[in-house]
Amino acid sequence: MAEEEIPRNYSWAIPLGIIGALLLGLDWLWGQPTPIAFGLTALVTAAVLGIFFLGLSYDGPKSKLYGLKPLTGRMPAVAQPKGHVQFRTKMFWTVGVLLMYFLLTNIYLYGVDQANVIDLFQSYRAILAGAQGTLMHLGIGPIVTGSIIMQLFTGAKIINLDLTDDEDKGMYQGTQKVMVVAMIFVEAIPQVFGYLSPSTALISGLGAASPGNGMLLADAIIVAQLVFGSYLVFLMDEVVSKWGIGSGISLFIAAGVSQQIVQGTLNWLPSQPGVVSAGNPPSGTIPKAYWFFTHYNASQMAGGGWEQVLLHSPNPVVALAGTALIFFLVAWTESTRIELPLSHAEARGARGRYPLRLIYASNIPVILMSALLANVSMFSILLWSNPALSHFPVLGHQWWVGKYALTAADAASKGVSQTTPLAGGAYYLSTVNGLESWLLPLLNAQTYGGFLVGHSWWEDLAHVLIYFSVMVIGSIIFARFWIQTTNMGPEAVARQIEASGMQIPGFRREPRVLRRVLERYIPVITIISGAAVGALAAGADLIGTVGNASGTGVLLTVGIIINLYEAMGREQLMEMNPLLRRFLGGE
Repeated sequence: MAEEEIPRNYSWAIPLGIIGALLLGLDWLWGQPTPIAFGLTALVTAAVLGIFFLGLSYDGPKSKLYGLKPLTGRMPAVAQPKGHVQFRTKMFWTVGVLLMYFLLTNIYLYGVDQANVIDLFQSYRAILAGAQGTLMHLGIGPIVTGSIIMQLFTGAKIINLDLTDDEDKGMYQGTQKVMVVAMIFVEAIPQVFGYLSPSTALISGLGAASPGNGMLLADAIIVAQLVFGSYLVFLMDEVVSKWGIGSGISLFIAAGVSQQIVQGTLNWLPSQPGVVSAGNPPSGTIPKAYWFFTHYNASQMAGGGWEQVLLHSPNPVVALAGTALIFFLVAWTESTRIELPLSHAEARGARGRYPLRLIYASNIPVILMSALLANVSMFSILLWSNPALSHFPVLGHQWWVGKYALTAADAASKGVSQTTPLAGGAYYLSTVNGLESWLLPLLNAQTYGGFLVGHSWWEDLAHVLIYFSVMVIGSIIFARFWIQTTNMGPEAVARQIEASGMQIPGFRREPRVLRRVLERYIPVITIISGAAVGALAAGADLIGTVGNASGTGVLLTVGIIINLYEAMGREQLMEMNPLLRRFLGGE
């Protein structure tokens, strides 16, 4: 459908124009902005209403999303390869993008006061594959959040698209790009309201050039850098998906978590600046244990040394053991599968198997669930402490939404950070950080009650149960949505098997028959898959992991490494035997 052929109802311009004029009028009368601030507000308002106009004004027989085609067709994108990409080329792009990711995590945002950075995503930093105060500050958060919204809309049938149709699938992917860009701005703009503060030198320099607008322009420069970095991540993900091996998002997560695990295991530097001592031991598990063994005698070890080595932060031995346990459990579940026998309809004697893995939905549901909780955490912090959002009706500065320490001194007195929830829904949905934060206080409240941060034992137990339940149930829901949107359901798999010329022995070669057979397995395995990855991730958080990589991060990394290894094996197989490319999806 060409752009000029898109049928539109232009009468939608009138109500949207009135809404825009009212919003700008209210901003001018009540906010009394400077001309530059008003111009930026007008630009953002026009962009948002313009997108709504493109969608609402579409008057054709298909989904309203087709009205966005003039926008989706102009989005910067990575070109699709025209033919088969050789394994050597794919490895080059994969390694190159990985090196670029590590480079971006070491490029700090220009003009930011790094000493006063408050990380809104601190608890979910490993999963979001970002680095605090750098161009990768937002990480993959906007990409995953945009994907969540599109999946929810598709699963709830709010978006009327048939993802088995090539044109509808292309429209879905194009709209997802627009949603990702929108989420980049949604997550970038709040960062400058007290969390990524511009430096005094930048504000004064811009204020001299434009009196009265120094802070506004400094915030705009920081937001522009965040937008640039986040969209660069989005393009890097496309490069890996189209020209490399696996997924860029998965690659970034695995790289960041692996770095944290290595540092948490081997780092010999103390966690706090200063001289190494019993109160400030080496932060790595192995150097920490070695220091206590060489500086404490038997009586001192019995009097508290063993407790320090085995249970207390940073990076106790229990966390290292928990990380290793998750590695083995995920490796085992990834290898567990049901194999359906297949035979070729024409080539007699040609047989094969279609594997239905226990982790059928892969690790994507956990990524989506963790990103959702990260956004809940971010907005609860903003609603509690942001000067503007704290006055939001019903939700603003309400303890039941999420309560936090307002100052760094208050947070330090409680032994937490300013991003650690102290009460409300955000507290019960926050990540549990190892045995020290919940099990030890339950066993001995007198000795370890300080780790409860003012909570009673039943609140701590409720926190553990609610977090575990939400992770499991949420992962099941996202697993079902993911299967529907990625053509992994019974109907789509039946068509794939039939198109390859294969059939299940003893059954007619017909998609409807194959679908009925697959419906006995795929829906059940999808639920088990979502529950398994959710339980593994939450369970690892309860035990604790080295490097604060989080249970979800460790789970994802193991699954990603296994999937990457299998993908490399398939690529090499297709390289040696081009006839297999059609069956394996290489062409």
